Amino acid sequence: MGSGQVTSWQGKNITVAGLGVSGISAARALAGLGASVTVVDGGDSEGHRAKAAELAGPGVSVRLGDAETLPEGTGLVVTSPGWKPDSPLFRAAAEAGVDVVGDVEIAWLLRDSRPDRKAAPWLAVTGTNGKTTTTQMLASILRAAGLRTAAVGNIGTPIIDVVLGEEEYDVLAVELSSYQLHWAPSVRAHSAAVLNLAPDHLDWHGSMEAYAADKGRIYEGNTVACVYNVADAATERLVEEADVEEGCRAIGFTLGAPGPSMLGVVDGILVDRAFVENRQRNAQELAEVADVNPPAPHNIANALAAAALARAFGVPPRAVRDGLRDFRPDAHRVARVDEVDGVVYVDDSKATNTHAAEASLAAFEPAVWIAGGLAKGATFDELVQKSGKRLRGAVLIGADRALIAEALARHAPEVPVVDLDRTDTGAMLAAVREAARLAEPGDTVLLAPACASMDMFANYNERGDAFADAVRELAAGSA
Repeated sequence: MGSGQVTSWQGKNITVAGLGVSGISAARALAGLGASVTVVDGGDSEGHRAKAAELAGPGVSVRLGDAETLPEGTGLVVTSPGWKPDSPLFRAAAEAGVDVVGDVEIAWLLRDSRPDRKAAPWLAVTGTNGKTTTTQMLASILRAAGLRTAAVGNIGTPIIDVVLGEEEYDVLAVELSSYQLHWAPSVRAHSAAVLNLAPDHLDWHGSMEAYAADKGRIYEGNTVACVYNVADAATERLVEEADVEEGCRAIGFTLGAPGPSMLGVVDGILVDRAFVENRQRNAQELAEVADVNPPAPHNIANALAAAALARAFGVPPRAVRDGLRDFRPDAHRVARVDEVDGVVYVDDSKATNTHAAEASLAAFEPAVWIAGGLAKGATFDELVQKSGKRLRGAVLIGADRALIAEALARHAPEVPVVDLDRTDTGAMLAAVREAARLAEPGDTVLLAPACASMDMFANYNERGDAFADAVRELAAGSA
């Protein structure tokens, strides 16, 4: 299956694992190509049954309540990204000699299936943090260059639907998670970037080494550029270890002055010393730091990575500037909510791990930090060691808040800490009020939890909304 070629899907027995968005997309697409598809899901709720009833039809059957048994005659398993490699279904597939791939792999194999058009090249982005923002920045830059594009993969419309859809594209900006890369052995991007590497999802991958190896798959077979983070040596090592096409270049990005074959920052200007003539001596101005929204350090790094991928595709400098100016970040990503009594309230609920929280805290000082949730196996000592001096105080919420409290006690004992032992719907309002009590005019109250949200909220969006609602209630009380 790793060859990247499938002669025909007609009559092939395929099991799709998971009744989520990507699973439904894969099932419909493969059935439409003549495959016989069985979707399996361990759930059997009313919602699952409704999805099953809507999906079932010619070429598709759905089995609920059993996600462990491999359907008889299965020739290929297509998994949704979140399913762990050691799932019983996949162990059964391995014992039967059946390949397991993801929806991204299927999209890659289907990209040439439309005889009426040429397959769009992929510019791919991964990393522990910043993937979505960078991919969306890249799409904005490509559009500013007049190219037909879409941001796909781990965001937006399922990538299979885009590949098989009616709209034709010149190039795709593709966000890929470590889960997706694990199940996508054939993908070969035009150019790709690994933004950063920090411990995350280790319960899924089993080790940091396995996690990094899956991230590094994004560089395999690149044809033009492998973009890496100069400040993160692990990303450069992944480039060095990758098997790329002859002539593919390593391109670094840095918040400092760039060397040859790098993009960086000089006197508030984003500059390119990679895709210019005589890069030993010359540099090309691309945009101003002020063109990046928001101009926090980690977001400037995102912009440089997006610019590097766009320049690798031949995009002119003006389009980089215009695309960055046009870009608007999604909600809950370093989003200013309001200012109350001289204190600014910022929602970065998307900071669901320590690396993201560290980047967020680096943009604000002094800050009152609201943090906590599900740690996902993470530790917080390094984060507190690096960021503790920026803190006016900390308000801790969620199931694993004690881990953060212990790290603060060890490495920043002078920081006042409020430990909120509650998970009811009013907990976020209480957290915001405690943060307001600790803050002084000129401070920032920053929601950057460094943890997942599912102990108290449906997702990070709901958590961020609760924070924003709490800030608005605080503002109304101060008016």
